[in-house]
Amino acid sequence: MSLLPALVMLPLSAALASTLLPLRWRGPLGVALAVLLAGVACGLLRTVVGDGPQAHALGGWAPPLGIALVADGLAAGMVVLTATVALPCALHAALGLRGEAVEDGFWPLFWFMWAALNGIWLSADLFNLYVGLELLGLAAVGLVALKGSAGALAAAMRYLLAALLGSLAYLIGVALLYAAWGSLALADLAGFMAEAGVAQSGSLTTLVALGLMSAGLLLKTALFPLHGWLPPAHGGALPPVSALLSALVIKASLYILMRLWIMAGPALTPLALGWLLGALGAAAVFWGGWMALRQARLKHLVAYSTVAQIGYLFLFFPLFGVANMDAARLAWDGTLLMLAAHALAKAGMFLAAGNLVLAVGSPHIADLTGISRFRPLSLMSFGLAGVSLMGLPPSAGFTAKWLLLQSALASGQWVWIMVLVGGGLLSAAYVFRVFRHAFVEGPARDRFASPPLALELSALALGSASIALGLVAQAPLEWLRIGSPLATGVP
Repeated sequence: MSLLPALVMLPLSAALASTLLPLRWRGPLGVALAVLLAGVACGLLRTVVGDGPQAHALGGWAPPLGIALVADGLAAGMVVLTATVALPCALHAALGLRGEAVEDGFWPLFWFMWAALNGIWLSADLFNLYVGLELLGLAAVGLVALKGSAGALAAAMRYLLAALLGSLAYLIGVALLYAAWGSLALADLAGFMAEAGVAQSGSLTTLVALGLMSAGLLLKTALFPLHGWLPPAHGGALPPVSALLSALVIKASLYILMRLWIMAGPALTPLALGWLLGALGAAAVFWGGWMALRQARLKHLVAYSTVAQIGYLFLFFPLFGVANMDAARLAWDGTLLMLAAHALAKAGMFLAAGNLVLAVGSPHIADLTGISRFRPLSLMSFGLAGVSLMGLPPSAGFTAKWLLLQSALASGQWVWIMVLVGGGLLSAAYVFRVFRHAFVEGPARDRFASPPLALELSALALGSASIALGLVAQAPLEWLRIGSPLATGVP
C-alpha cells in the first residue's frame, strides 16, 4: 500500500478536524497527529531507500487525466525534513498559544500549510505544483496575519501581494509551456526538450515561459532584491509561524526552481544564467548579513539572517551547471545539505528568539541584558543554531559550506569561496552581538517570565539537530541522490 496519498490526505483531514473540535483539544490532537505524520514520512523514506523511487496515481487515473504523486530521494527527504521541523513547532504552538485568541486560527492553517508542502514535494507536474504553491501561500499569509495587529496585517498584505504576483507569473509560464509542448508532466517535458535539442527547446515561447516561472519563484523565495516582503512577515509573526515560514515555506519555491533547472537541461540553462543567479545569491548573503547586524529587534535580526542564508542556496546554479561531474555532484550535495541545515537551525533560532522575547518581555536585543543567568537553555539553543549558520564544525552548516567550497575549487569558480567565507564572518558578527548583550550584567529585574520547559526543549531539539546532521551527513546525502540526475551520472 502506497504511503504517498496519506502524506497529503492526513494533514488535509486534520485541517478539517481542527475546525470542528473544541478548542482545548486542538493542541493535543495537533501534536499527536504530527507524530503520526512524522512516522508516515519516515516510512516513505525507508521505502524509497530500500526499493527506489515510488509513484502513485490518485484514484487509479494515470496522467495526463489523473494526478500522480512521485517520491524520489529528494522528495522523500523533503517530506522527512518537513515533519522534523513541523513536529517541534506543533509542540511549541500547543503550549505557547494555549488559551490565546490566535489558537483558533492557527491549527487549520498549520495543517493546510503542511498538506501544501507535502503536495509540492510529491507533485510530478507543473500545474499541481501551482495548486500547492497557492494553498501554501494562502496558509502562510493567514498565519502571518494571526496576531491581528496593524503591523501584522500590513506584513500579511505585502506578503499576499508578493505571493499573488509570483503565482501569476508562474501560471502564465505554465500555460505557455503547455501550449508549446502539450504536457505539464516534468518527466515528459524533460524528455521532449532533450529529444528536440537546443534549437527547438530554445524557442521564444519556451524561453519566455521558463523566464516568467523563474521570476515568480524568485519572488516567492525572497531572493535579493525581491526580499522586501520577508523581514516584516517573518520578524513580526508568532514564533512557531516564523519558524515554519523561514525553515520550510520559502524552500518550496526554491525546490520547484531546482526541478525546473534540471528539467530544462543545459540547452536552456547556460552557465551565464547560473552566474547571474549566483551573483544575486552572493548579494543576498552580504546585504542580508549587514542588515541583520543593524537590527534593534531580535526577531528582525533572525529574519534578515534568513535573507542572507537563502543566498547560499543559489550558489547551486553556477556550480551545478558546469560540465565537471565532480563539481556538479558536490554542488548538489552541498546545496541540499545547506537547505536542511538552514531549515533546522533557523526554525530553532526563531523558537529560541521567541522564548527569549517572552522571558524579557521586550523584542529589543538591548533588553537581553543578563538573560544568560535566567534562560541559559534558550540561549544555548540560539547559539547551537548560530553555530550552523556561521558554518562552524561539526555542524551541518560547516559540512555544507565545505562541499560548496570544494565544488567551487573543482570548477575553478573561486569567487564563490569569498562569499562562503565572508558570509560566515557576517553571521558570526550578528550572532555574537546577541550574546554580547545576553552576557552583560545589567540592573536587577524584579520580574522575569519563565516559558514552559517544553518550549525551550523544542528550540533545543532543532538547534541540536542542525549540529547532529553534520556528524551523520553521509547517509542522508546518499538517500537524496536516489532518482536524481547524479545517480545516473548525467549532470
